[in-house]
This record gives sequence, C-alpha cells and structure tokens, in this order.
Amino acid sequence: MTAAGTPGADRAFAVEALPKVSRTFALCIRLLPPDLEHAVRIAYLLCRIADTIEDSIGLDAEDKRRCLGAFGETVADPAGPSDPVDTSFLRTAFAGAPGDEPLLAREADRVLREFRRLTDVEREAIAPWVVEMCDGMAAFSRDPAREDELPTLETVADLDRYCYYVAGTVGHLLTGLFGLEIADPERTGRLEAFATSFGLGLQLTNIIKDAAADHRRGWSFIPRQLCRDAGVDPSALFGPEHRDAARRVFGRLIAKARGHLADALSYSTLLPRRQYRIRLFCLTSLFFAVRTLRQASEGSRLVAGGTVKIARTDVYRTLAMTCAIAPSNGLVRAYYRALGGPTFATAAK
Repeated sequence: MTAAGTPGADRAFAVEALPKVSRTFALCIRLLPPDLEHAVRIAYLLCRIADTIEDSIGLDAEDKRRCLGAFGETVADPAGPSDPVDTSFLRTAFAGAPGDEPLLAREADRVLREFRRLTDVEREAIAPWVVEMCDGMAAFSRDPAREDELPTLETVADLDRYCYYVAGTVGHLLTGLFGLEIADPERTGRLEAFATSFGLGLQLTNIIKDAAADHRRGWSFIPRQLCRDAGVDPSALFGPEHRDAARRVFGRLIAKARGHLADALSYSTLLPRRQYRIRLFCLTSLFFAVRTLRQASEGSRLVAGGTVKIARTDVYRTLAMTCAIAPSNGLVRAYYRALGGPTFATAAK
C-alpha cells in the first residue's frame, strides 16, 4: 500500500478526484499527451478548490475572502514537495460538509504537494493565474442568499470581470502550459491574444446552461442590467409569465457567448497540426460548448427553468468526429458551423 503523502498516493488521489468533480473535463483531459495531462489535471484541481471556496453556502463572504487569500498564498509559496503544507484552514472550513468538492478542499494538501512536484516552468505557468483567480473571486465573494433577495451581478461589465477571473485566467494558464509543448514563442503569443476570450466563451456557456439551477439555490450570475432592460426582476426571471423577457435576456447572453466561441475557434485552429492531442482537447471543449448553446437557444427548456445538457450519445459522437477532423482547419470550421447552425455560420471564418 502506498503511504499517504507519498508521490504515488498524492498522484493517485488527483487522478481519482478529477472525475468526481468534473466528469466532462476528466473525459477531455485524457486526450492530452501524458506529461501535459498531469500538469493540466493538477492546475484544474487547484482552480476547482478555489471555485469550491467561492461557491460554498456554508461560508460567509469574509470567510471566503480569508480562505481564498490563504489558498492563493499557499499556491504562490515556492516551497518544495517535502516541505509541510498547511491547509488546516480548509479542513476547518469544510469540516463535515458532504460531497466530492468539499472533500477535495479538505484534501487540498495532497493536490498542493503534487503541484510542487511539477517542473519549475510548469509551476511558473500555473501559479500566477491561480493566484489571480483567487484574488478576483475574493473581490466577488458574496454572503449566502437571504430569503428577501437574490444576489446577482449588477452590470454586463461585472459579468465580464467575473468571467475573466474564473475562466479567462484558465485560458492563459493553459496557453502557458501548451506553450511549453509548442516551443514557438511567436505562435504562443498569437494564442495568448485569444486566450481570455476562449475562457469567457466556455464560462458564459456554463452560466447559461446552469442559470436555472443557480437560481434555485439562491444565486444568479445574470446581470441585473440585462433583466432591467427586458423589464423583469432577476428573482422572477423563470416565472411562466416572463418567458418572453427571459428569451430576450438569454438571447443577449447567447450572442455574447457565441462571439467568444468564435475566438475559441480561431485559437484552436492556430494550434500546430503536429500538436494533434492539444487540438483534440481544445476542440472537444469548444464543440461541447457549441452544442450546448444551440440547445439553449432552441425551444423553451432554458427559459422554463429546465436543465440544458447535451446527451451522452452526443458527447461520444462529438469526441469521435473531433478525432477524425482535428488535423484539418477546413473540416474543423465546417463542423463548427454544422453544430451551431445558421447563427454560428458567420463566426467560422
């Protein structure tokens, strides 16, 4: 049996934890080259721990800011894997909380030790962006909802800032890790120009598909500004009498996400063809988002408060098609148009 705290045990924990907190990402990450896969896995779990702190309904805003600040400092610490890792603040904050995400937070020391076992250049590509994510999340920390209000973002600019902190940073983090494999600074610089937008496109898609579930648990990331323009209060967005207003709100959000996904397409087609597995990883995430947005824009399921989720058969169909077309930019653009329908056609230049 491998002793807890050893490289083998910490790595095994990370491998086992990922599909428990994100089955889709666990599926996509297997497309990457093995060494890059491990670095991306650890980076994702660090980001997921920060996200778990931000999402916790058991912590007030001050506790969230304290935990996010302490976690960011621990990630930035240049200590080595044999040095002690103090994550007692997370064990205390999530003591007794059920679920896989709280368990990941309580066991954050295992992920941090594995992070410290990465190469120096890998850690340098990851740490600044995780720290920026933690700082940004702390700025947006909110107390759990009271019965008489629905906490939400105020403006579209607030939404853009929030999405940057939680996902734009991830776009840059991944680009830094990809750059180590690509070994072409000029091309990596061109990828950086689209990195924020790629992250925002995926995050906006998640916000749209999870909007009803977030609303039910007492949160909303739909800006009050958009609801006000449509003549509806955020707390009443999913009321049956406000379906037309909800369509206007989500129509604007879907159009915004589509614009970012067009940049994600540009990003993906900039990746060298020889980096087949990195292209697979990026294109699969992009195509899943395109499928999700199309489903969200068609029919009434979203505005009625239903779940927007692509079918398992479509997941595997998308994976198979992506494997076949990934080397060809022409086929990639054609598949993007086919998945998205007419509203995506103008984006696939």
